[in-house]
Amino acid sequence: MKPPRTLSLSAAVLTLVAAAPAQASTIAGCPLLPRTFPTNQRVDRLPILPGSDAITASIGLDAGLHADFGSGRYEGRPIGIPYDVVSRRTPRSRVRFGYADESDRVRYPIPRGVHVEGGRDADGDRHALLVDRSACRLYELFDLQGRPGAWSAGSGATWSLRANRVRPAGWTSADAAGLPILPLLARHGEVARGRIDHALRVTVRRSRRAYVYPARHFASDDPDPSLPRMGERLRLKAGVDVSGLPLQARVIATALKRYGLIVADNGSDWYVSGAPSVGWENDQLHTLARLTGRDFEVVDARPLQR
Repeated sequence: MKPPRTLSLSAAVLTLVAAAPAQASTIAGCPLLPRTFPTNQRVDRLPILPGSDAITASIGLDAGLHADFGSGRYEGRPIGIPYDVVSRRTPRSRVRFGYADESDRVRYPIPRGVHVEGGRDADGDRHALLVDRSACRLYELFDLQGRPGAWSAGSGATWSLRANRVRPAGWTSADAAGLPILPLLARHGEVARGRIDHALRVTVRRSRRAYVYPARHFASDDPDPSLPRMGERLRLKAGVDVSGLPLQARVIATALKRYGLIVADNGSDWYVSGAPSVGWENDQLHTLARLTGRDFEVVDARPLQR
C-alpha cells in the first residue's frame, strides 16, 4: 500500500482553525441548521449516560469505525450519500409515498440527473438530498424511484435550514430516526478547512424501540435497554490519542470527541456516513478503523433538549 497523501494544510493553520469560534456549517450560502440545533452543539462536557458500557457493547467493542464514504467507486457505485443544490427555477414534482401519513406532501425540486445514493440503478436506501439555495430549504427522500412526472419514494421530509425545528413526535423522515441526513454527513470541504462542527450520522445493526431528542422515530420492536435508541449520542473518549491518525481521519476523530456520533438508522455497526468527493483520501479514511467501540461512550444529551 502506498503511503497516504496529506493535504496542503499546515499544523499552524489547523491550530488557528481549532481555536476559532464554532459556526454553523453551510452549503450554497445556507446554514445546515442553526448553531443551536442539538446536533450542532458540542457534547464533550456532557455527563456519561448510565448504562453506557452496555450500549457500546451491544454495538461491538472490538469492531472498528468504518467510513461509509470516500472517493471513486466501490463495486461500480459512488461511495457515500450524494446531494444536489437546486434553486427556485428547478421544476417541482409530486411524489407518491409509501409512508404518506408521516411524509411532507409538498412538491419536491427533483432535478434531471438527480443524484441517488448508490446510483440510479441501486437497490439500497436510494436517498436523494436536495438543498434549495433560494429558500435555504432542505428536501430529503428515501427510496426515490421513477422518472420526471412519475416519482415515488418510501418517505420524504423537508426542513427550513434557518429554523430550529424537529419532526412531529413519532414521525419518520428520509431516515429511520426522523432526523435530517445532510447536516449529519462528513463533507470533504469541512475537513479541508480543518474542522467539522456537528455530530456525524452512524448506523447500528440492532437498535431499541425508543428514541431520544432530537430523533422522533424508532425502527425496532426490541425494548432491550442495552441497545441504543435512535438519536443516541456516542462520544469518542477524551483520552483516546488521535495524533497519529492522518489528517483527514484526525479531523473526523476530533469532531467525534467534540460533537460525537448520532444513531440515525439501522445498518452495519459503526458505519459513519459522509458525502462522496474526489478530495477524500480513502487510505486515510480507512485508518478510522483504529478507533473501536471500546473508545466510545454514550453521553446524556438531555441538556440539549429544547
